[in-house]
Amino acid sequence: MTRLAMVLFSIISVTLMGIAVVVTLVIGQGTLVPIVIAAAIGLVASVPASWLVARQILAA
Repeated sequence: MTRLAMVLFSIISVTLMGIAVVVTLVIGQGTLVPIVIAAAIGLVASVPASWLVARQILAA
């Protein structure tokens, strides 16, 4: 399960970081610090998300 979670992490992390950065830019925070914070939040959120998705895939 760990291998599957790591593969999914590489996809999910980029997706969540991109979504967070786009949301940050849409709300008008176009400087470096909010963008980096948004990307970090997306990275942190992708760890449990990839674990949950891997668990759901293996349960099916």
